[in-house]
Amino acid sequence: MVEKMGQEMANRGHSLVFGGGNGLMGAAARGVKSDGGYILGVIPKFFDEEKVEAICDFCDELIQPDTMRQRKQLMEDNADAFIIVPGCIGTYEEFFEILTLKQLCRHNKPIAFYNIMGYYDDINYAMEQAMKKNFIRDNCKELYYVTDKLDDLLRYVETPVDKIRTIKELKDG
Repeated sequence: MVEKMGQEMANRGHSLVFGGGNGLMGAAARGVKSDGGYILGVIPKFFDEEKVEAICDFCDELIQPDTMRQRKQLMEDNADAFIIVPGCIGTYEEFFEILTLKQLCRHNKPIAFYNIMGYYDDINYAMEQAMKKNFIRDNCKELYYVTDKLDDLLRYVETPVDKIRTIKELKDG
């Protein structure tokens, strides 16, 4: 499913900025590559030096910063949208950071979960519960999108956002 997402991204003229590994986003990279799309991988040097994870060897460009913080900044700076596929702790951490930055009006890029086989149902439920209990404002729902349908996912990330809201608008609801 994720490789097909990559193929469809390339068919629609999109490139891929990703963490440079061979997990599910590596499958997306294979899909992008198979249909002629551009791939930028960003993976810290220590992943290679300490054999943390195999590095995708067919990126058009591979940047190897020193730290994870630098990695995330490079990915944020080079991406036009963020698609979250099933992943591990780092995936959650990256989502919450990019969501927080959007809530603080530091960017206005689309954020979407590709909810394959309901993988993100529980995190979506946790977010809804936090909103219900008034720990997170209800308008936070406007900052990201959850779907298991590829066409809806790509349509969402391709739709221009009208304007960046102010922190006050988001805070006041």
